[in-house]
Amino acid sequence: MNVVKDKIFEGRILELVEKTIEFVRSQVKEHTYLGADARFVTEPEYPEFVWKEMIINAIAHRDYSIKGTDIQIKMFDDHITVESPGTLPGIVRLNNMREMHFSRNPKIAGMLHEYEYVREFGEGVDRMYFEMKQAGLPEPEYQTEGFMVYATIKNKKFLERVSAVYDNDTPQDTPQDTPQDRILVYCSEPRSKNEIMAFLEYKDIKNFTKRYLKPLIQMGRLKMTIPDKPHSPNQKYVAK
Repeated sequence: MNVVKDKIFEGRILELVEKTIEFVRSQVKEHTYLGADARFVTEPEYPEFVWKEMIINAIAHRDYSIKGTDIQIKMFDDHITVESPGTLPGIVRLNNMREMHFSRNPKIAGMLHEYEYVREFGEGVDRMYFEMKQAGLPEPEYQTEGFMVYATIKNKKFLERVSAVYDNDTPQDTPQDTPQDRILVYCSEPRSKNEIMAFLEYKDIKNFTKRYLKPLIQMGRLKMTIPDKPHSPNQKYVAK
């Protein structure tokens, strides 16, 4: 790994939370611009609630019986990934984690709740999706591999790179491609509905689904990754 900065935190759980949040906050970039009311507006590259929740969840729900590896927070120029030892706890699965809550370590979760790092039990993951959508960013991604859980969020630089790849692949002397064409190119790998809408800078989810998503599915040009659960919060779409 070509690591620019490598920081290790040790100590009691509350100290770990405080030190980690303080350090990550110092590394998250900010963008300042002149707003519509002629006042400067400063926006962070990620909503603070989201990256803090990823860290809190990792500390509260990791499997502390697993030795030889630690929670790792990996920050890249276009995304952040938090790796936590242990599978998803209890009855929580990738397809129900927005609605289902289960504490592997209830005493740790209770302590963090007392210190207001956890606001309401069970609200965190669902609010993460909401905050990312409000910021115009792709929704959080969760993966499980072996005995590890991976949580990832992406910033606007990720969307810009995807758009740049698309623009470079489009001959300059051809007519402007349609939104449907852009969706199919963007969905060369599985994408969520919110990711597609953010990529197209589309806000109306009902109109987007009716006008673009459903017709492409009905034509067989786009398929769902979880076809038996069309309304799954983890549903993604990929070009055929």
